[in-house]
Formats: sequence, structure tokens, C-alpha cells
Amino acid sequence: MKPLITLTFFLLTLTAFAQKPCEYSVNVNDSIGTYKITNEYLMSEKNFGATNNYVFFSLAQTDGLPTLNLQLIQKSNAFIKANCFDKNSKVFLQLENGKIVSLIHINQENCGTLIHGEKNIDNRVNTGIFMFIKDNYEELKNSPIQLMRIKYLTDTEDYIIKAELKSEMNGKTYHPNTYFMENIRCVE
Repeated sequence: MKPLITLTFFLLTLTAFAQKPCEYSVNVNDSIGTYKITNEYLMSEKNFGATNNYVFFSLAQTDGLPTLNLQLIQKSNAFIKANCFDKNSKVFLQLENGKIVSLIHINQENCGTLIHGEKNIDNRVNTGIFMFIKDNYEELKNSPIQLMRIKYLTDTEDYIIKAELKSEMNGKTYHPNTYFMENIRCVE
């Protein structure tokens, strides 16, 4: 009886600590090089009145270089301000261990795309690609995220990163504070 209990405990412990497999939306390996990108993951959701703001992360690897793809989606029936990314844009992540990790935007200006939708609801989609700084890369594997600051061309915006986020958009539950701890291995 004791071996059966020990085996059961071992199997439960093993499945509790097992890493889930990496899921990619793109995974290409050809004569030109390799490119893979993880599925988008909801990091922040703000809904107030008729205005909705979403921040999605995905990790990409291009020929061995890992990057963070950040996508902002804004929906509103009022004016949507354009927040542009440029060569000076950055993402700052404050970790629960007190350290701050900086990611640098690639040298490409982007103010997003405004899409006119039905019922006078406009959508602005903006995507930025950010590079990791080698010194801080390891920190993301070991500590959850607490705060995120995005520095745009002319503005700065702060986000509190939750341990659990139940999306009003799709009803799914996300764990954004441990995003890098769970997914950065997928682009190493």
C-alpha cells in the first residue's frame, strides 16, 4: 500500500510542476533561416464605458534573436489618440523582486492603423517589436511582473500586471504576471 501512495504522490507532483508545451502561431525553419512566434497572450484589459483597451504579448525568435511583440488594441466610439512607437520607445517591467527590466524598441516608427468599424466604433491597432537587453533577460525567468510602463514617442502609460485576469472580451482566465516565467523558454 505504501508504494502505491508514494507512486500516486510522485505522479501528482510531476504533473503539477511539468511545463506545458510551447504553442506557436508561426514556426518556420527553411534555407533563409528560422522564425517562430508564440500565440498572443492578454496582458492587460481596460474597459470603461464604450472604450476598451487591450495589451497582448507574444514572443518571437528570428535566427536565434528573441524579441517581444507588443500589440495594443483600442476600441471606442470617441476619438482614439495615436500612441506612436519610435527608436526611443521602451517597455519597462518592474518585477516582484524589485528589479526593473528594460526592453528597447527596434528603430521603426509606427503609429498603428485606425480601422473604422460598425456602429461608429473605431479600432486602433498598434504593434511594436522590442529587443531584450542581455543583462536583464535572465531576471524575467525568475520573478513575476508587477508593473509595466510603455514609453511612446510623446507619452508614457503604466499598467498594473495582475496575477489573474479574467477577460471580459472572451471569458478566458490569464496569468499575465508569470508570462515570461512560463514562456520565455519557447524562444531560447
